[in-house]
Amino acid sequence: MKYPTHVNIVEVGARDGLQNEKQDVPSSVKIELVNRLSDAGFGNVESGSFVSPKWVPQMATSADVMAGIHRKPGVIYSVLTPNMRGFEGALAARADEVVIFGSASEAFSQTNINCSIAESIERFRPVAEAAKANGMRVRAAVSCALGCPFQGEVSIAAVVDCVMRFADLGCDDIGIADTIGIGTPARVSAVFEAAAKAFPLNQISGHFHDTYGQACANVLACLELGVTTFDTSVAGLGGCPYAKGATGNVATEDVLYMLHGMGINTGINLDLVCEAGQFISQVLGRVPHSRVNRALAAKRALQA
Repeated sequence: MKYPTHVNIVEVGARDGLQNEKQDVPSSVKIELVNRLSDAGFGNVESGSFVSPKWVPQMATSADVMAGIHRKPGVIYSVLTPNMRGFEGALAARADEVVIFGSASEAFSQTNINCSIAESIERFRPVAEAAKANGMRVRAAVSCALGCPFQGEVSIAAVVDCVMRFADLGCDDIGIADTIGIGTPARVSAVFEAAAKAFPLNQISGHFHDTYGQACANVLACLELGVTTFDTSVAGLGGCPYAKGATGNVATEDVLYMLHGMGINTGINLDLVCEAGQFISQVLGRVPHSRVNRALAAKRALQA
């Protein structure tokens, strides 16, 4: 089996990872986390979300975070933008990339935002146009692509339809997300193969949750198809505030350990990522969800 020689990792811990935390996480902590992740070698760090604080209060400090981080040359600092008001915040914060999103599940779309999939994606057209006009990248995410907490199975045709709609908006990259972590490798392969017929494979990324312990296996299935970009979250932070029961994103440390063990280059320093994972986990008052982080910490303790 021939695997890619290089894989890009989009680090989403500071946004997607923290957005569902109930306890207040100060701006200073978020700034340090983003800086630590930048220093570890990530080329894209999701750093905030310009959404209404009524819906996602944890992200209310995103403007402060974007103003306080140390920007490394060549690193993309991306933010989630649900509407034009959010885009204005992203533009003022000098974000390099805006992230838009839509669900492949009609039930999920209707339950959470009271409109159809087609209507929800079309709402992002002015955001995408404004981003392009201002020289910003646009990345889209197709949520519930492997299953929905409300309707159960999601058809591959529905995923492809979402991909095509986002492609029509001029998105630079489109992520396929297993929001509730229900996917298995065979189904993941089928979904990504179909998506690649509607949009270039080298512009498609994978976003997996580890609810059923399948995330790394699903990453491997994507690698076998030639997918070279994945979203991961330091220390396995995260969940989905609108998908009950969805546990954390796949841990960055676990994916890096697998990739590096396969001889695949990422340009990311695993030790520094582990330190960042320990840092944010200590702030949150728990151990990292990453098995690799815990194992390496135990190894270092024995050596000490």
